[in-house]
Amino acid sequence: MTKILHRTIGTTFPNAVSGDGVFITDDDGRSYLDGSGGAAVSCLGHNHPEVLDAMKVQMGRISYAHTSFFTTDVAERLAEQLVELAPDGLDYVYLVSGGSEAVEAALKMARQYFVEIGQPHRRHIIARRQSYHGNTIGALATGGNAWRRAQFKPILPETHHVSPCYAYRDLRVGETHEAYAERLAAELEDKVLELGEDKVMAFVAEPVVGATLGAVGPVANYLKRVRQVCDKYGILLILDEVMCGMGRTGTIFAMEQEGVVADLVTIAKGLGGGFQPIGAVLLSEKIYRAFADGSGLFQHGHTYIGHPIAAAAASKVVEIISRPEMMANVAKMGDRLQAGLDEALGQSPYVGDIRGRGLFRGVEIVADKDTKQPFDSARKMHSRIKKEAMRRGLLCYPMGGTIDGVHGDHVLLAPPYIIRPEQIDLIVDRLSDAIRAAAAV
Repeated sequence: MTKILHRTIGTTFPNAVSGDGVFITDDDGRSYLDGSGGAAVSCLGHNHPEVLDAMKVQMGRISYAHTSFFTTDVAERLAEQLVELAPDGLDYVYLVSGGSEAVEAALKMARQYFVEIGQPHRRHIIARRQSYHGNTIGALATGGNAWRRAQFKPILPETHHVSPCYAYRDLRVGETHEAYAERLAAELEDKVLELGEDKVMAFVAEPVVGATLGAVGPVANYLKRVRQVCDKYGILLILDEVMCGMGRTGTIFAMEQEGVVADLVTIAKGLGGGFQPIGAVLLSEKIYRAFADGSGLFQHGHTYIGHPIAAAAASKVVEIISRPEMMANVAKMGDRLQAGLDEALGQSPYVGDIRGRGLFRGVEIVADKDTKQPFDSARKMHSRIKKEAMRRGLLCYPMGGTIDGVHGDHVLLAPPYIIRPEQIDLIVDRLSDAIRAAAAV
């Protein structure tokens, strides 16, 4: 009998014993095509030899040194790599151990920044409904995932939410994308004025929303208009690229495709590729300068930040994903995945929308294609699809509560960047069969 408190108590999970490329094998010898990279983590697949070699080399040097005493060459190199790849304006890196930690650190950076520059009255955070920013208390409060927040709401710090950029459901009849972007920017500005234009410290958003909405990208100019509102009122823009960053959407940083640069950017998941737990916050010169010229420290820290072996793994992952052929494959295979899903599921009565960028794709499940009516939440279609997919040897990332935290279902796909055409086709075939089987029950 297991002594682990598993995510779902009473479930008997397969026992993963090996991984190779885009496949995971359990102890029964069953092979699963990892069509979601776990939770959009395994960007280079499993057991990539270059990453394993880099970790082994670092293990032979030093495996741990606390950052209150030391830095290491490998951590310094990783930071230099990230700054070199980042859009101009992001000049420093703070290493952490995962996505939730990265978001917590970014929120604290935002608060300390305003304390350092003499604006301690700025305290409000605005984010978006149907977003997800992590499971620690501050990150959970910032996210707008109603189901995840519900039972913990009494202990969550105050955070304010505005509408997501979710054109499939929220674009009004006859409304252009430009008008939609303006409407959402106006809503954000109204919220700022409601709270007090000198009281808001940060607006937080995922450039492409991951687990909660299923690969929903913004309409054109939305993030540019958000940036303008933030600049108008002196608010920091925090972009959460924990899931959609590090090449997942076809560029190293998802915000590159929107023509904006955030003040703070959080990354994780694909940064370490699942080889070690790691995350990071990239910050602007003005935030760094406020700390350096003020108190001289960032009042924060965790035991394993800057971990040498994690940094070695991430440094090699970043080197590999930044090779031109890697992003070229993400774009090419992403197009093939979208085209395959469109052909196989575009006319399905159970599929309302197929969306995404690069190797980050979402399929929204509906009971009625014309009205966009979701399935009854009691049917738990997302869970049914996951089970049917696993029976067919496919790992995908279905979620419920797509619309409002209770209603709606979608499937997220985020396969490794090394995936080949025939493996893309397997994902399409197996997912299509799984959706049909789940809907028939």
